[in-house]
Amino acid sequence: MSKHRPTEDGQVRLVETGWSEVLLICRKCSKKLKGGFGPDGRDTLRTALRGRLRESGRRGEVGLIEVKCFGVCPKGAVTVAMASEPGVLRIVPEGSKEAVLF
Repeated sequence: MSKHRPTEDGQVRLVETGWSEVLLICRKCSKKLKGGFGPDGRDTLRTALRGRLRESGRRGEVGLIEVKCFGVCPKGAVTVAMASEPGVLRIVPEGSKEAVLF
């Protein structure tokens, strides 16, 4: 049996991630911008963040997950939620320094 399938007895299975933080990135905002981040301005926020995390040696510490619309829909920016601060949504303007998120 695969380790990611549910158990036959109906028990909840836990899967360790190794993450210390999770960022939920609005897929709709990212798609509307068609890039706007990274050194050349062509990367999505998720791709730019992944590169920054890899460079700093923290790639496995932060989960970057694209989700459906949060309903904020800023112009020229991407909406991001951090799992450690669920009561706040961050509006990340196109071209900003993504490292300020965490």
